[in-house]
Amino acid sequence: MQAAANLRTALAACPLIAILRGLTPREAPAIGAALVDAGFTILEVPLNSPQPIDSIRQLAAAHPGVMVGAGTVMTPADVDAVAAAGGRLIVMPHADLAIVRHARARGLLCVPGVATPTEGFAALAAGADGLKLFPGEMLTPVVLKALRAVFPRDTLMIPVGGVSEKTMPGYWAAGADGFGIGSALYKPGVTTADMARRARTLVAAARALKR
Repeated sequence: MQAAANLRTALAACPLIAILRGLTPREAPAIGAALVDAGFTILEVPLNSPQPIDSIRQLAAAHPGVMVGAGTVMTPADVDAVAAAGGRLIVMPHADLAIVRHARARGLLCVPGVATPTEGFAALAAGADGLKLFPGEMLTPVVLKALRAVFPRDTLMIPVGGVSEKTMPGYWAAGADGFGIGSALYKPGVTTADMARRARTLVAAARALKR
């Protein structure tokens, strides 16, 4: 599918998804610019952030070449709001198949959270473009390797939760296609300069994995 190809291309350019939980619309321009400058190609604003749709709208307008979307998407109505703001990616902590189908019907990419093979296969059958392995602290590289043995080889698998430059190599060796990076990159109150330094460190670590 073209949508899945777009996600694969973005992850190939930089296999990191910036999870900006707590981002405010006031911070969005500077934070977004710093992340794009560091090499990030996917920006996610969780919907339990302050005024998240406003932040998504700003980021999507300022960075049309970057994939901007929402995390913690809980209802089909959330999908509609993200689409109206120019977002292109729907990420969920769970595998609500109604949301997956609605996102695909709206032409948006969708990466639901899964923790078991049953959830993962059901999500793919509903049209998911990839699988968010969540929580990553529970789904270790050993688990990822086991999942790789039974899922289609082209399934995008993205660990999220507790991921940092220290844990990425183990997941990468087990077959991860990318990583969702949350508090290791951004948390409320961090300065743009400090976050930019973290972003550069993480991108360098990700590029080293691909060499």
